[in-house]
Amino acid sequence: MKPIKVGLLGLGTVGSGVVRIVENHQDDLQRRIGAPVVIEKVLVRDLNKARNIGVSPQKLTDDPWSIVNDESIDVIVEVMGGVGLAKECIMAALEQGKQVVTANKDLMALHGGEILHKAAENNCDVLYEASVAGGIPIIRALAEGLASDRITKMMGIVNGTTNYILTKMSKEGAEYSEVLKEAQALGYAEADPTSDVEGLDAARKMAILGTLGFRMQVDLDEVDVRGISKVTKEDILYGKRLGYEVKLLGIAECQDGGISISVQPTMVKQSHPLASVNGVFNAVYVYGEAVGETMFYGPGAGELPTATSIVADLVEVGKNLQFGVNGRYVFLPYKEKQLMSDERIISKYFLLLHVEDKAGVLAQITQTFAKHEVSLESVLQQPNPDNPSAEIIIITHDAVKSAMAEVMKDLSTMKDVVNEIKSVYRVEG
Repeated sequence: MKPIKVGLLGLGTVGSGVVRIVENHQDDLQRRIGAPVVIEKVLVRDLNKARNIGVSPQKLTDDPWSIVNDESIDVIVEVMGGVGLAKECIMAALEQGKQVVTANKDLMALHGGEILHKAAENNCDVLYEASVAGGIPIIRALAEGLASDRITKMMGIVNGTTNYILTKMSKEGAEYSEVLKEAQALGYAEADPTSDVEGLDAARKMAILGTLGFRMQVDLDEVDVRGISKVTKEDILYGKRLGYEVKLLGIAECQDGGISISVQPTMVKQSHPLASVNGVFNAVYVYGEAVGETMFYGPGAGELPTATSIVADLVEVGKNLQFGVNGRYVFLPYKEKQLMSDERIISKYFLLLHVEDKAGVLAQITQTFAKHEVSLESVLQQPNPDNPSAEIIIITHDAVKSAMAEVMKDLSTMKDVVNEIKSVYRVEG
């Protein structure tokens, strides 16, 4: 029984998890694939570093090309991260007819289309389940489980760092800056947290999900991105009073062939399942024309959850190798892309305004909304002893995005009435 030989590019947290699962689940893997799986070579940065994972020193190398160009290796598993070298290695591997499994969201968001076309040209598999939401099988669900349906909307909590921060702010009434420092101390946030807290990490994942779910190529620069660094504990408190939780949501919608994709802090109704997704957990809520509403929930990162998705891809690649059908089912977007204009994007909005505390102010504000045909679902004015201005909270009915932009423009010019537009959030659920 000829073994399937794997070249592992990277032996960090996730790479170590892949080695552990392959070693500990070898019997199951052989039964599922019909052949043993052998990790033949492993790329590391430092050959002399002490490791608590049982990989023979003879299998370690600091030269990626000694793995990519090894004719005996069947599958390249890329978990080293980054874009430049990772792309070079993967493209070279595909040119040689090797199969590829990757967890690299940055690479797939930026160059996924190019990589998948190269795979199709060379009859190779490229699988990337672990690139989005760690151990949650959302990519396989979109590509296979929901392949017969037409996806109309996806909403996802796809970044554990920001979800941890917002959960702590909600439960403890803490400030953003305090919780960020705690997340960094615990290792949930990087020393430079920009990619997470400004929504860039989530945007890459939503570009991948949008491409799969809507069957059209979504480029990263087409994702409208806003992070959580401006979210205050007051925003969260006021949202809770009205029955909402603040979550950083990736939102992808498709209407009449047009799509819109965004990442933004969102007021989520507490009765919606996404509102109760806390800590570092991820979840993706999917709306299909036939299936209705489904939610995929689980750990979004970590050594073994992410490694589980990688090894699941490895099993699929291995089975395809046994049957000689690699590259037959490479997903290539086939629909013509049409981005929705702001005149077609509709949602509810939450606004917190600091206004002058005098008669007639509320009437002027409501007239501004009416002028642009934005109707109001609720208006709440309440005193704040820490704020000399009056505070008004408004939740709109469904409103056109372009109309809301005009409302915001007008409010910003009403200096004698509106002291500050403190917060604006989309409302879901």
